[in-house]
Amino acid sequence: MDWSALSRTVSQILRHEPWLYELELDADGWVELAALLRALRQASPLWRDVTESDLTTMIRRSSQKRHELASGRIRATYGHSIPGRIVRRSVTPPPVLFHGTASESWPTIQSEGLRPMHRQYVHLSADYAKAFAVGSRKSRNPLVLIIDAANAWKSGLPFYEGNNAVWLADSIPPVFLRPYAEST
Repeated sequence: MDWSALSRTVSQILRHEPWLYELELDADGWVELAALLRALRQASPLWRDVTESDLTTMIRRSSQKRHELASGRIRATYGHSIPGRIVRRSVTPPPVLFHGTASESWPTIQSEGLRPMHRQYVHLSADYAKAFAVGSRKSRNPLVLIIDAANAWKSGLPFYEGNNAVWLADSIPPVFLRPYAEST
């Protein structure tokens, strides 16, 4: 079984285009596991024999917790670009979070803050290394921003846990952002 390919396919379905597979996510992003398995089996001969056990193994083997199984249902934990917002419960964030981006974006971010762009939420990292890796996918000259999440939270900004490494926010105003280099 190609676990990476299965994970990419499940992510595509649950994060971006469930309607192409005749699936409808609930307000929290969940879909019945049996419905997803039917959709996978119909979508490609590669997934003709995929089982719940395969999905459990895929999730367990993943270096990032991109999917979640519970009570006969499955969902993507973050990264949705589908219309309609996945509802999340606001939780207290760690005091500091990070965001990796292209250094060329800094002037806009400095004036407008972080916005979700084509996603439902701004994606934040729990550690510098992850943020740097994300920024490196966007630019040869990545910029890592430090988010003063403690003060942003105190000011009333909601944060949502995507998983133990990814945090989400509606937006982050510039006052709570600074480049990593300024703090070292």
